[in-house]
Amino acid sequence: MSSIRLMRTFLAVAAEGSFAAAAPRVALTQAAVGQQMRALESELRRPLFERQGKAVMLNDAGGALVPQARRLVSLYEQMVGAGEPEAGGMAGTVHLGAVVSAVRGLIEATLTLKARHAALDLHVSAAKSMELVERVLAGELDAAIAVREPGAASPELGWTPLYGEPLVLLVPRTLHDLPAAKVLQSQPFIRFDRSQHTGRLIDKALKQLRARPQEFLELNALESIAELVRAGLGVSIVPQLREARWAADPKLRLIELPRAEERRIALVRRRDSAKGAVVAALARELQVKR
Repeated sequence: MSSIRLMRTFLAVAAEGSFAAAAPRVALTQAAVGQQMRALESELRRPLFERQGKAVMLNDAGGALVPQARRLVSLYEQMVGAGEPEAGGMAGTVHLGAVVSAVRGLIEATLTLKARHAALDLHVSAAKSMELVERVLAGELDAAIAVREPGAASPELGWTPLYGEPLVLLVPRTLHDLPAAKVLQSQPFIRFDRSQHTGRLIDKALKQLRARPQEFLELNALESIAELVRAGLGVSIVPQLREARWAADPKLRLIELPRAEERRIALVRRRDSAKGAVVAALARELQVKR
């Protein structure tokens, strides 16, 4: 169906911000993408983009079309999926994401799923948690493993809890055995990105300890923070990553913070996703691996 192809190309351009970047996502040349978008604007009888050199931005009409195009493509994929001959089989391309610390678990789960359903084409990417949630909401990703923040959430999104990661104080093994508050006051502190939910959880933990650490560095990479602590360059409060083996590391020591909140990891998806069956199967695989 030509209209579906146009809508898929339109969504790719909306996500990527240029015809050139959108072209590989829909297996077209840049010129073909531009031709399709001009045809779509002609068919709808209104411009959808503001062109600025090679970049394109959605205008108001283009922005209003995005959710409609997403629903149309989703409905079409559901119709196609309903006609698959293999009972219980799953097929098609699925785009998934994860925070860096959860990428390994996601890849393992996707490989297990792929072994059962050879017609599935699974793509995995990594990003910050807030970016992943935005991409799922925008329809760029079918699902993602992200940090679940408390409070109000978009009604368009559904969350499947996976596991919790308690906050711990990570220190070099050579450091004397001292209470957490004294460690934080006496050692350089490597802080995780405060713009992220994890960083705000760490701020709460510091307030509970009534500690004013010696600020040294701020990063958005938990494993990089662990490497700096391992090298004796400071201490840090971090979530105890499920995939990490810090407790057995001869150069690291973990100090528990019993009153601190844990970081909750969950699988997020759009409730109206046409890939609901695949995402549900993926969630089951991830929960088995807990």
